[in-house]
Amino acid sequence: MSMRTYLDFEKAVAELEGKIAELRNLAAEDPSVSIDDEVQKLEIKAEDALKEIYNTLTPWQKTQVARHPARPHFLDFVSKLIDEFTPLSGDRRFAEDHAILGGFGRFRGETVMLIGQEKGSDTEGRLKHNFGMARPEGYRKAMRLMEMADKFNVPVLTLVDTAGAYPGIGAEERGQSEAIARSTECCLKLHVPMVTVVIGEGGSGGAVAIASANRVLMLEHAIYTVASPEAASSILWRDSTKAKDAANSMRITAADLKKFGVIDGIIKEPVGGAHREPLQAILQTGNAIERELGALAAMSRDEILQDRRQKFLTLGQDL
Repeated sequence: MSMRTYLDFEKAVAELEGKIAELRNLAAEDPSVSIDDEVQKLEIKAEDALKEIYNTLTPWQKTQVARHPARPHFLDFVSKLIDEFTPLSGDRRFAEDHAILGGFGRFRGETVMLIGQEKGSDTEGRLKHNFGMARPEGYRKAMRLMEMADKFNVPVLTLVDTAGAYPGIGAEERGQSEAIARSTECCLKLHVPMVTVVIGEGGSGGAVAIASANRVLMLEHAIYTVASPEAASSILWRDSTKAKDAANSMRITAADLKKFGVIDGIIKEPVGGAHREPLQAILQTGNAIERELGALAAMSRDEILQDRRQKFLTLGQDL
């Protein structure tokens, strides 16, 4: 079993699970030692502690969970939910951006266009995918794929997981803000159903550019922000160390965003977060996507467009 990575607020769980591991190691060395009763008691205590912690997470703690290195990423969802995935590359203008991936595939029997940010799961992967922070060519690739899906009347699914668009000089020189704006506009102009799930971090325009959908869902411990907590604290207080204060005051959690009408639904995660039971989290996400696509399937192309338009025009009116 791989070594589990614990977050700082999971100390009590880490200690209990550490004791369980010690007992099992002891039993492996000496089979005559009976540990079943003690292990069962500790497992119950660990599960109760985990439930208590995750039922009372602060926004900053949710931010840490959303960034957990073992949390399932775009390619994990593809491998478990999509059959015959055919990746499509390049923006046909400048280069291939590995931070945003996309292509055709079959989701539970239906052809879809799947697009999303991939952060990478190890050092090599994170460097290749630029930690999920796309450059202009990534958004232009996303536009190309969305327009292709619209042409062939194929629903669009997007999985959002990014700290934000890449802020490098080269990206700005090649029109980062323009690419984000046009990608957002492209989402809004689609005549096919579009469903978005924020699976980890939904950071700023880097997220909105592929998340202006008919239905926007969030995993329970994901975050969706106008700016990262670190960026917000730098802007508001000129002090990036106040990221915790920023997160706790920005209303970035799924519960807050559902209340404000920014998102349409919350996908419950396994106890302890999606990183503890990735397959369960992925399958629950698939079930939620299937429900939303089913509800949108009865609409005509014009109705799909108007539904999305109305969703964003009325956003915030009831606050």
